[in-house]
Amino acid sequence: MEYLVLGFLTGLSLILAIGAQNIFVIEQGLKKQHIFLVCFICSISDFILIFLGIFLFHYFIQYFNSTIELIFNILLIIFLIHFIYTKIKSLNLKVNFKDEVLDISKFNIFLKTLGFTYLNPHVYSDTVFFLGNFSKNFILNQKIFFGIGASIASFVFFFVIGYLSKYLSQYAQNEKVWKIINIFIISFMSLLTIFVILETVN
Repeated sequence: MEYLVLGFLTGLSLILAIGAQNIFVIEQGLKKQHIFLVCFICSISDFILIFLGIFLFHYFIQYFNSTIELIFNILLIIFLIHFIYTKIKSLNLKVNFKDEVLDISKFNIFLKTLGFTYLNPHVYSDTVFFLGNFSKNFILNQKIFFGIGASIASFVFFFVIGYLSKYLSQYAQNEKVWKIINIFIISFMSLLTIFVILETVN
C-alpha cells in the first residue's frame, strides 16, 4: 500500500507543473467541449506511458537518443506555433460557446488531445523516464502498485481540472473575459514555445 501512495504522490508532484497539455484541458473545460473525452485520453495516455517506463525503462533509455528527442522537439514547436496562430486569429471572433461545441467534432478534439499529449517531450521525461527510473529497483509487485498510484494521480488531476474548469466557465460567458483568457493562453504558449526552442538549440 505504501508504494501505491508513493506512486500517487510522485505522479501528482510531476503532473502539477503547468504545461501545454494542462492548459489545453482547462481550455476545453471552459468551453465545455468533449471534456470527458479529453480527460480520458490524457489519463489513459499517462497510464500507458507510466507502465512503459516501469517495465521497459532500460529498453527506452538505450534507444531514446538525442536525435529522437530533437525530432520530438521540432514537432512540438511546429504544433505550438500552429496553435498560437489559430488563437491569435480567433481573438476578434465573437464567442458563442454553444456554437463552438457543435462546430468542433470529437475527432478534431481527439487529434488535438493526442497532439498535446504525444508531441510533448516532457510527457515522456515525466512518465517514461522519471517514473521508470525511480522504480527500477523495486520488485515487480511494488512496481505495479507504484504505477497504479501514479496513474490514479493522473486520472484524478485531469478530471478535476477539466470539470472544475467547466464549473468556472459560468464566469467566462462574455467576450471580454474570454479574450483575456485567450491572451493568457497565447502568452503562456508563446513562452513555452520559446523555452522549447532554447532547449532544442542548447
